[in-house]
Amino acid sequence: MIEPITSETTHDAALDQHQDGLQAHFQPNFSADEIEQVYHLKRAQPLLQVFTALFHGGFDGVLVRLLVLRELASDTGSSTFSRADINTRLAYLLPESLETVLMRLRTNQLLAWDAQQAVYRVTPMARNVLSAIDGLLALGNDEDQADMGFLLSQVAGAQVMGGVTVEQLHHLLGRLVDLTEEFSDAIASGSEFRLRASQAKWHMACDWVEKGSEILRAITSDEKADAATHRAAQAIGRAQSALLNMQGMFSRALNQIERQRVHLGQSGLSTTDIKRWLLLHEDLASLAIDAIDQPVVPLFITPAEMIDVAETELLADRAASAVAGSLPAGTDAPTTVSDAPPMQRELDDWLERLSDFAAFGQQAGAGASTPHSVQAHETLLPASFAVASYRASLLPLLGDADEARLQGATAELARLPVQFTPTDEMIQLPDLHVAAMSMASLSLSLNPQGDKSDE
Repeated sequence: MIEPITSETTHDAALDQHQDGLQAHFQPNFSADEIEQVYHLKRAQPLLQVFTALFHGGFDGVLVRLLVLRELASDTGSSTFSRADINTRLAYLLPESLETVLMRLRTNQLLAWDAQQAVYRVTPMARNVLSAIDGLLALGNDEDQADMGFLLSQVAGAQVMGGVTVEQLHHLLGRLVDLTEEFSDAIASGSEFRLRASQAKWHMACDWVEKGSEILRAITSDEKADAATHRAAQAIGRAQSALLNMQGMFSRALNQIERQRVHLGQSGLSTTDIKRWLLLHEDLASLAIDAIDQPVVPLFITPAEMIDVAETELLADRAASAVAGSLPAGTDAPTTVSDAPPMQRELDDWLERLSDFAAFGQQAGAGASTPHSVQAHETLLPASFAVASYRASLLPLLGDADEARLQGATAELARLPVQFTPTDEMIQLPDLHVAAMSMASLSLSLNPQGDKSDE
């Protein structure tokens, strides 16, 4: 019996051919249908075909298709367009090009053709695709150097609609991890220009982190969210904390560069100023043009002249050594008063205060099972806002192994047997200068650096 060829048979044959083509990209012992991501992508085949129809080919063709579709979708006066309306609205395009674009959009379900009324309509899928592209174009400008605006807007929109997915959170988490590694590489490079560029980018990333904190709190407090969503949100919170804690690393790296900067005499110019000026010139070789007015003329002298110069230098040295001289009478060195900078005095006072706390904690907690602990705001206050902020910026140095190997007051601070434990919660304070502060605690470390009791 011979079966006739129907549309279903043709569709099945095309599907089998597609399956064979897809399987050709995988190892022989793996089936494409067994991979979860392949399943999700196949379910989205109609939407992916729409993007293929829009972006397949050269950039000029893609631009014309988006132009036509955006022009038709932007007209809110009517939901239908006759061919005459389209020709009038897009009169700046050639008729052949316009016909090709309309046929491609119509074939791929971006434009719907009503044969009875002989009009076109923009499909809902086309409006969704244009909305996604417009959102990406609006947030993908140069002002968002951290490239987090679009990802965070997607998470925020999905959270409002109650449909945030783990994949969206993973995209945001991946971007935070990328930024953290990028900033770490900039700090390790030791380049002042790269550090300052990364610091500006870090400030912009922190602005996005502050905007996304409320969204993450809403996700973690949502009882309807599954365990995977909660884990992804918590991982984003940890990545944000690691990103915010890089402020001290930037400050220390820039201060180190500031101490190593070389100044050119009393001119006020430094090597950084010269490098910045050189970077403004694309062609450095052009700076040598007309720099030398005359060619270098070598000077030649005879042996007699060389002897005269050598004799003069020799006699001058002998005359200077022949002068009988004694040691000058001693005089008292001038007395000067050197006042320490205000921040240095604050650092010394803060170091003495924490040292007293560590010594008191070791004496009071010698027989206890847990180390002595106090709230961070109790040690930071009372003080003005500037002094409290300066003290708070020094807290991450406690237990910093890299800083403890150095010399100076900050190294002594890092070697103290005190552990700093921050949290994400805020506490309201009855203080005249500080209204609220992040909750944190200072505790006596059980295994301080330098403790050799275990040996």
